[in-house]
Amino acid sequence: MSATKRKDKSRVVLRSGEVQRANGSYQYSWMDGSGKRRYVYAKTLEELRIKEEQIERDKSDGIKTEARYTTLNEMFDLWKTLKRGLKDNTFQNYTYLYDTFTRHVIGDKLVTKLKKSDIKRYYIYLADERGLKASTIDGVHTVLHQVFDMAVDDNYIRNNPSDRVLKELKQSYFAKSEKRMALTRAEQDLFLDFLKNSRIYSHWYPVFAVMLGTGLRVGELTGLRWCDIDLENGVIDVNHTLVYYSHRSADSKQGCYFNINTPKTAASNRQVPMLDFVKEAFVKEKEVQELLDIKCEAVVDGYTDFIFINRFGNVQHQGTLNKAIRRIIRDCNDEQFQKSDNPKVLLPHFSCHTLRHSFTTRMCEAGVNVKVIQDTLGHTDVSTTLNIYTDVTKELKRVEFEGLDRFFKEA
Repeated sequence: MSATKRKDKSRVVLRSGEVQRANGSYQYSWMDGSGKRRYVYAKTLEELRIKEEQIERDKSDGIKTEARYTTLNEMFDLWKTLKRGLKDNTFQNYTYLYDTFTRHVIGDKLVTKLKKSDIKRYYIYLADERGLKASTIDGVHTVLHQVFDMAVDDNYIRNNPSDRVLKELKQSYFAKSEKRMALTRAEQDLFLDFLKNSRIYSHWYPVFAVMLGTGLRVGELTGLRWCDIDLENGVIDVNHTLVYYSHRSADSKQGCYFNINTPKTAASNRQVPMLDFVKEAFVKEKEVQELLDIKCEAVVDGYTDFIFINRFGNVQHQGTLNKAIRRIIRDCNDEQFQKSDNPKVLLPHFSCHTLRHSFTTRMCEAGVNVKVIQDTLGHTDVSTTLNIYTDVTKELKRVEFEGLDRFFKEA
């Protein structure tokens, strides 16, 4: 004798797993791949069966049932535990970006519910509401894209909702974002001359002169030891970088601290020739330290004898250098206004990284071969160098044609 089929209050036959609840709504239950019972609910039987069809499609496509209950935060935390192959400072920065800008904004959303439009709207929010630059949003995107990729690989979702989103926004929404700034030759000369002749800031001349004359990244420069430079042959050996951690997560070291890492990329492990004023800056730094009896007291992961140290013998870091630059800009410009009501040259607002880009610009202006520029800067991909080279040469062409235009007008 066949079993009696269950029916709802309207006498409609219910399928296996379907139940009409006391309040008139409907419930469907099933076992997921891990043997755990799952439930979905709907106001009508038609709505419930649409959800059932989606569940069956997910099963057919290998999509995990538990994905329906997994938030973006949970996927990121899983990604953190499984991710390998990143430098510690890169991993810490990714964690910082996610915890600061994503976790409390869209982190509680289910990964299965996030659509491409949601990610695009989120990036626009970061730009408009949080005021983040395109480069910071790019960092956030790098993390999210990897997390969503893992979700696709593990059959939580079918497609990565962040695919091509940032590229589209860069071509439209961020199209007018500022390009990397470089000091002009006149601004660079003013900066160095002010440092040389300033009673207050002259001790900063060597470190900033070396940055302007080598294009080293901040961590590469602050990590330099005396054994890394060959003054006789005029060569700097870049073989490590000094990393400064200024933000901590709950499960990591407390406070601020330093680490030594390998260079950013394999191409970053390189030798950089010294220009004459760079060599003179190193000599000046050594003379000042000997005169003031300043010795390196810092030991970071077994590394010591760092070149650029403060008066206490501790290593420098980007935050301190950028604060010094802000004070130098202020006092240098004040001095220029004291000399003239209408100074010909003033220092713009800039940071340490501007000095690296300024060095690149000087090389382009001098017609240095692009492969030499790539090797000197430690770029792995020549397209990175070419993008800078193209930007600079476009500006050079514009300036030269302005001069040509004046020539024709005067003629």
